[in-house]
Amino acid sequence: MASLDTRLQNILGDRTAQVLEKSFGMTTVNELLRHYPRRYVVRGELTDISKLLADDEVTILAQIEAVNLRRANGKNILEVVVTDGSANLSLTFFNQAWREKDLKAGRVGLFAGKVGVFKGKRQLSHPDYQLIPDGDDVDAAVAEFAGKFLPVYPATAKLPSWKVMQCVKLALDSLDELPDYLPAEIAEKYKYPNLKKAFADIHQPPDLDSAENARQRLTFDEALLLQLLLGQRRNEIVKLSTKSRTPNTPVLVAAFEKRLPFKYTAGQVEVNAEIEKDLSNKYPMHRLLQGEVGSGKTVVALRAMLSVVDSSGQAALLAPTEVLAQQHFRTITKLLGELAQSGTLQGGAIGTQVELLTGSLPAASKKAIHAKLASGETGIVIGTHALISDGVAFDDLGLVVVDEQHRFGVEQRDALRMKAKQPPHLLVMTATPIPRTVAMTIFGDLDISTLRELPSGRVAITTHLIPVLEKPHFLNRAWERVKEEAAKGHQIYIVAPRIANPNKKLTEREMVAAQLLGEEYLDNEQMSAVEELAPELAKGALKGLKIAMLHGRQSSEVKEQTMSAFAKGEIDVLIATTVIEVGVDVANASMMVIMDADRFGVSQLHQLRGRVGRGSVPGLCLLVSNAQEDSQSMTRLAAVAATLDGFELARLDLEQRKEGDVLGSSQSGGRSHLRLLRVLRDEDLIERAREAALKILATDPEINHFPQLKNEVEKLQSDEAARFMDKS
Repeated sequence: MASLDTRLQNILGDRTAQVLEKSFGMTTVNELLRHYPRRYVVRGELTDISKLLADDEVTILAQIEAVNLRRANGKNILEVVVTDGSANLSLTFFNQAWREKDLKAGRVGLFAGKVGVFKGKRQLSHPDYQLIPDGDDVDAAVAEFAGKFLPVYPATAKLPSWKVMQCVKLALDSLDELPDYLPAEIAEKYKYPNLKKAFADIHQPPDLDSAENARQRLTFDEALLLQLLLGQRRNEIVKLSTKSRTPNTPVLVAAFEKRLPFKYTAGQVEVNAEIEKDLSNKYPMHRLLQGEVGSGKTVVALRAMLSVVDSSGQAALLAPTEVLAQQHFRTITKLLGELAQSGTLQGGAIGTQVELLTGSLPAASKKAIHAKLASGETGIVIGTHALISDGVAFDDLGLVVVDEQHRFGVEQRDALRMKAKQPPHLLVMTATPIPRTVAMTIFGDLDISTLRELPSGRVAITTHLIPVLEKPHFLNRAWERVKEEAAKGHQIYIVAPRIANPNKKLTEREMVAAQLLGEEYLDNEQMSAVEELAPELAKGALKGLKIAMLHGRQSSEVKEQTMSAFAKGEIDVLIATTVIEVGVDVANASMMVIMDADRFGVSQLHQLRGRVGRGSVPGLCLLVSNAQEDSQSMTRLAAVAATLDGFELARLDLEQRKEGDVLGSSQSGGRSHLRLLRVLRDEDLIERAREAALKILATDPEINHFPQLKNEVEKLQSDEAARFMDKS
């Protein structure tokens, strides 16, 4: 008999185990049983072929309608047409005429492959398949597929869904009784099955209610383990000892606030107070500051950094890109003025030194900054990953500010904190609004502050959609609008999804040949690209305007010079990739045109348009798309155009995108354990797990009363530690 820790080769043999490890990275029975079905097909209910989407990897249940063997270009081509009764799908096999013996009209089977489109028709090239026995073979069918509901698994070409199903069946059949780590009180309260039954019912459900109850149980497990881990982290933070960073005399803070050309919003006042209280504690602050685009997070973070400098400490701001780090440096030094010039002729009696540290700096400049940080001469440093390099040491690092946390892994955040002589305070910022369940699931070890209110004087951004296919003349009007804004002395961003398009463009004949050979298509789709769009507009629609390009392949020096020139108003139109997505702050920029807008995510579009309307000039954003008017892409773009509420859009983004895209594999080491948990669908379940975790930890912080549950949490924690060591 097998346990969850049993190696797969012991029950499946070496060859199958090797394929499973290569395909999915699984080596144990536990990992195989946690490879859950995506869905179930019901025996006798054929798949709705009309709903299949191009490029999807699918497993369908369908009936063979027709079989045709022909020759083309010297090759035997077997075309099998399958149907659900209302729509057809072609299965194409090259030089495999022998399959005609199996694939007879009238047979029903499972067919798996990637949906392609050839001459306007959906098809699967070289699909794998399993024909379901019929007639006198009903008993064989039941034995093979283990019931009425057939699980459909994430699969590969070498391991189609039914082969995964066969492996799972062997694992379940060999499984011994399992110790259950879920406390009996919780299982009874929610009527959850035990662990062994949950595995059996999710893989071989007698009915859909049993499958759903098993999914609820196993999803709850994931949420509970994560909430326990995050809860223990919160408890550990409170146990840590650090310096209180609230100065007796906030000299720099007072001088900074006196210089500010505006008043704090009510939200900023509230968050300033929360951070001030955190900094006064003898254990480190651990706070997430989220806010709408332009809500004033940088000012709040700067006030916190100055408070730490006032208490004789140092602060570091970690940004994901050089463009963003440079923008922060410009913004902060501008806000501070002479307060950032301590020790220079421009500095006054009160002040500190602010430095910018990035990877592209000359070695001599880096060395000089390193020396100032080590001596304590520099109070605030702003930088990229260069801040966590080996040569960086601090005299007294008291506060770490991480901007756009979703672009960093937990290990990078912690690598900077480790440079402090004692645990520093941590402030994490994001301009991507986070639904509450995501915050609980991913940032559950952080206290959360939210800025919703925009500073006074900000005007709303108007967003319009330009459907090029239906209304091509709208694009001409957009370029006229750009010229009108430039004539008023305002500046414009034009955003493109690519730096350049691929050099090779397949002809129609080449595409047909590639299809016949069963080859993967090269990326033949042409999209707007910065290096092509800029000269085209400079010679055509925007002739006479000062146009510049900005993208990630340029040198840091070129990027800095371009952004500086744009900030000074020396450039009318900046044609860029998403390097301008966050942190770029040019008050005179009034308009943005986003080309191929359907290529961007909802939250990304919201971030991009937040670059305009940052001063007293009204903002205008045009979303240009070649998508069909009735497509899902256009529906998504219409939603972005209809609201400026980033929290509403973040929820929409999460509903429409793959979960991993939003959460990111680097957000939490526990992400690899979130196989079933979906933060919107399972909102109530996450809340339930959080309550259960807090109740357990309140009376049993070490989880000693539940040794098996403690062991599972420790496994989760050790997995995180292993990943941290691998990446650090």
